[in-house]
Amino acid sequence: MPPLILSDEEVQQLQGIAGSRSLPHSIVQRAQIVLACGAGETNTAIAKRMGLTGMTVGKWRKRYRELGLEGLHDELRPGRPRTYEDDAVAEVINRALQTKPTDGSTQWSARSLAAATGISKTTVHRWLQTFSVQPHRQKHFKLSTDPFFVEKVRDIVGLYLNPPDKAMVLCVDEKTQIQALDRTQPLLPMGLGYVEGVTHDYIRHGTTTLFAALDVATGEVITQCKPRHRHQEFLGFLRQIEKSVPEQLDIHLIVDNYCTHKHSKVRAWLAQRPRFHVHYIPTRLLVEPGRALVWDHHPARDPTGQLLQRQGADHQNRAVRGRLQQDQGPVQLDRHGGFDPGKAPATLFANLRDSTLERL
Repeated sequence: MPPLILSDEEVQQLQGIAGSRSLPHSIVQRAQIVLACGAGETNTAIAKRMGLTGMTVGKWRKRYRELGLEGLHDELRPGRPRTYEDDAVAEVINRALQTKPTDGSTQWSARSLAAATGISKTTVHRWLQTFSVQPHRQKHFKLSTDPFFVEKVRDIVGLYLNPPDKAMVLCVDEKTQIQALDRTQPLLPMGLGYVEGVTHDYIRHGTTTLFAALDVATGEVITQCKPRHRHQEFLGFLRQIEKSVPEQLDIHLIVDNYCTHKHSKVRAWLAQRPRFHVHYIPTRLLVEPGRALVWDHHPARDPTGQLLQRQGADHQNRAVRGRLQQDQGPVQLDRHGGFDPGKAPATLFANLRDSTLERL
């Protein structure tokens, strides 16, 4: 048999295939056979060294000489004739898309579809995968029904991206029913070879409501804890904001559509103070970093065990408020609502600027 002559480029390609750990073993082995043939080894020597027959080595030497790299792959075979025609496939897919099971189940499964159509579960599962049909999955969405949706989005996002001069933009929200919990026994400290020990049960010390206002420009936070979350408590928090913001600055409040924020007494109080400007977000749409801020300051977990006292929820209020006041350094939020000290506040709504505003 004439020797197999390989060019430098062919040798490089074959070496890449022969040394691969991700390609099928058969392809790797055939590339090794061709490389050995190109090095001048005989079919008998290659077969003895690799544990193959001489006919196998000769076959792949011949296939590579005729077809090149494509010759290392198996030829297409006709296979078994199709068991099910296109009509059967369409029936299964349409049933999965347009109907519900009659046994009270919420969605189809491969087994229930197989039982209803008389086709094997494996075949039904393969068809569902081929057409990317996933009856077991759901993707949630919510469309705002606010008739002034466009105007409100432009207003809110504009405040975040380009705050007005001589004004402070505050994102206000509250986290209600925060449980003040304490463990029944002290924590066991972490040591070499074992983790921190925490009792599985806990003691309740009542609940509290955290009010927070995030300064969009600087990241500073104004906080206050109240036992309840009625309009009276919200008015008290507004008075604290009024005292905390310099008199020469206007105050733009971004709030959600909670009924407490729209109470008649709250509206009357705001009407008497012209430097307050309230901006309501569109209904059923959350664009408040303050919500993520309040959730992040949830005091249910206390790693030091110092915040939670055993004298009741009022002590918890003061402890939580003091903790937040100590943490009033610049807090940056990324566009997903999480804290990221390395990012500027302007990146908070970069995704809204690139997507929502372009569609409006």
